[in-house]
Amino acid sequence: MRLRQGATLTLLCLSAALSFAWYAAWSAKGGHDLNLFQSQVFELHQRLLYAEKENKERSHELKNVLKAIRQVIDERNSTSTNIPPSTDFAKWKMLHFRNRLPIHLTNIHYYLPHLQEHEDGIQPNVVIGQGRTGVSLVIGIPTVRREKENYLMNTLNSLFYDVSEEQKENLVVVIFVAEVDSEYVNGIAERIRTSFTNEIVSGTLEVISPPSSYYPELSNLKETLGDSADRVKWRSKQILDYTFLMLYAQPKGTFYLQLEDDIIAKPSYTEDIKNFVTKQESKDWMILEFSQLGFIGKLFKTRDIPLIVEFFLMFYQDKPIDWLLDHLLWVKVCHPEKNANHCDKQKAFLRIRYKPSLFQHVGLHSSLAGKIQQLKDKDFEKNSLFIAHANPPAEVSTSLKVYQDFTLEKAYKGVECFWAIAPMAGDYILFRFWQPLKIASYLFKSGNMAHPGDQLFNTSVEILLHDVSISTPTILKNITEDGYLQIGAFVKGVATGNINPVFGRIEAVRLSIHSSSPMWVLLNEIFIKRL
Repeated sequence: MRLRQGATLTLLCLSAALSFAWYAAWSAKGGHDLNLFQSQVFELHQRLLYAEKENKERSHELKNVLKAIRQVIDERNSTSTNIPPSTDFAKWKMLHFRNRLPIHLTNIHYYLPHLQEHEDGIQPNVVIGQGRTGVSLVIGIPTVRREKENYLMNTLNSLFYDVSEEQKENLVVVIFVAEVDSEYVNGIAERIRTSFTNEIVSGTLEVISPPSSYYPELSNLKETLGDSADRVKWRSKQILDYTFLMLYAQPKGTFYLQLEDDIIAKPSYTEDIKNFVTKQESKDWMILEFSQLGFIGKLFKTRDIPLIVEFFLMFYQDKPIDWLLDHLLWVKVCHPEKNANHCDKQKAFLRIRYKPSLFQHVGLHSSLAGKIQQLKDKDFEKNSLFIAHANPPAEVSTSLKVYQDFTLEKAYKGVECFWAIAPMAGDYILFRFWQPLKIASYLFKSGNMAHPGDQLFNTSVEILLHDVSISTPTILKNITEDGYLQIGAFVKGVATGNINPVFGRIEAVRLSIHSSSPMWVLLNEIFIKRL
C-alpha cells in the first residue's frame, strides 16, 4: 500500500510540474500553438493514468505472489515426515508439496487488450465455494447453455458416485458456468446446491462464472480452416472458457484434470489416476491422457498451466483447443529437419496415454447450435459399469417389466446388469436357491455411473428361513405376512449386510419394493455369499 501511495503521489507531482512547464513554454511563445500543447498534455496525462493503473495491477500481483510464497512455506513446514515414502499415498502427497509454486500470471492483457479497460475482467464470480486449496487433484468442468439436453447433473452424479469421503477431502471439482446471464447461472447453481449439498458444504464442489467484461468481441473473427463464422466464434469462446477455468484452478492443487459436462466416469477413477501418476518414472511428462477424445480426461501439473494457457491465448482465434495442445508439444520437442515418426516418438515422452480410458463421452447435442456429435471412446470399458460375482445356483424371478435384454438371469450369472422400467409398490425381485443354503452376507447395488438415478428406493431385503421353528421376539416382529424375515434395506441405492448364522439354512432372498417410483431400476452388482 505504501508503494502504491508513493507512486501515486509521484505521478501527481509530475503531472503538476509538466502542466506548469507547458504553461511557461506556451507563455514564452506568446500563447501560440495552444491546440498542439493541449493535445500533448492530454496525451501525457493519459499515459500517466495508464502507468498508475499498471502500478496498481503490479502491486496486486506482488501481494498475490507473496501470499502464495507464504502458503507454500507454511505447507512445507507442516508436512508430516511419519509416512513411509514408499507408499503410493506418500508419493502422491510428496508430489503435491514438491509441485506447489507461486502463481505465475500470464500476459493476458496483451492477448486480450480489452481487459486493460476492465480491472475485474478476470476475477471470477464465485457463486458457490469454500475456497478449498492444497489438494492433490482439481477437476475443471466448463458448461454452457445447450439448446436441447443438459448433461451436467448426470456428469456430477457419475463423478461422485463411487468416491469415498476420504478421497473427496483431497479433491476439488470446479464447475465453470461459461455464461454471463446471471439468471441462468444462478439457476444452474441452485440445481447443484440442491443435489450436492454435502459436497458443497465440505468444499469439494465449487461453481464459478465469468464477469461480463471477460469476453472480447467475437463476432468479427477471421474465418479459418474452412469453418463458418459461427463455428470460429464457438471454438474461440471455448478456448477462452478453458483458459479462465484453468487459471482459477491453478493455485488450488498439484494436478489439474480437464473434463467436459457430458461424460461418465469409470468407478475408482480417482485411485487409477493417483496410481498412474505415482508410477511415472520420468518427471518430464506434460500431459497424462485418461481419454483419447478431444480435450477430455487430460491431466496437467498445475505448475505448467501458465505456459499452456499463454499458448492457448496466442492462437485462440486460429485453431481448436485440442489442435493447439498438440502444436504446443510439437514446438517443445519436434525437430523441423526430421520426419513425423521421429516427432511422434518425442511427443510420446511428454504425452502419456492410460488405457483403458477412464471417461466416456455421452453427450449427443453439442453446445454449438445444430451440431450432433456421436463421439465415443472405443477404449472405455463399458463392462466396468457392471460388477460380476459367482452367486449360488438359484431360480430368479421378478414382477418388474424388464428393459430389452437386461434380464435378471444375466445379472445373477454375471453377464450384464439388470434393468427394468419404473417399479410399483408391491413389486419384487426374488432369488430362490435350488437347495437351502447358509448365507454369510449379501450386497446389492442399484444405479451406476451412466445411470446414477436408476436406484432402488424404499426397498427391503428379506430372507425365507428353512427352519420355521426358529423364533425370537425380534424375528417375529420382522416377519412379513407371507413368512419372510426383513433383515435390511437400501440406503442411497445400496443394500449390504451380514446374515446371522443362527438363522441356519435359507431358502430364498427377496427384494421387496414398498412404494412406486418414476425412476427406472438398474442392478449393477448382485452378490450373495455362502457361509
